[in-house]
Amino acid sequence: MKHMKFVLVPVFTATALLFVSAAGIDARAEDRQAPMGLRTLMEKLGRDMQAVTGAISTEDWELVEELAPGIARHAEPPAMEKVRILRWVGTDAGKFRGFDAQVEQAANAMAEAAARDDGLEVIRRFSEVQQACLGCHQQFRGPFVEHFHNRRDR
Repeated sequence: MKHMKFVLVPVFTATALLFVSAAGIDARAEDRQAPMGLRTLMEKLGRDMQAVTGAISTEDWELVEELAPGIARHAEPPAMEKVRILRWVGTDAGKFRGFDAQVEQAANAMAEAAARDDGLEVIRRFSEVQQACLGCHQQFRGPFVEHFHNRRDR
């Protein structure tokens, strides 16, 4: 089980973006519904990040190596929910996807460092994962919660 790998490759296709831009649909009531798939996957990512923190604190590099690919290639929301989110993100879709790409790159590097038992590099790469998460949350979470949950975040 040491080298158990999760192979969930995120696919943000150009087709979905073309559909969103070509549809020209006004925001409807369904767009205000809370995206539950995103919430579920963010909760899973949070648990995985906490598990990595615990593994780092005990220098369990095997567990870090096992968890990191799931962070790098995390699940995505269902297709229709993703379309709603991307429609809402609009012209900032590149920034939104960029944060996700940063998470993927840093988490993959974290797994590689863990495989070498390089604790300092694991910590450095974990910090990069956290910074990408924080950047996305600071830019998008407040407006997202306000739009989809009809309330202010904090």
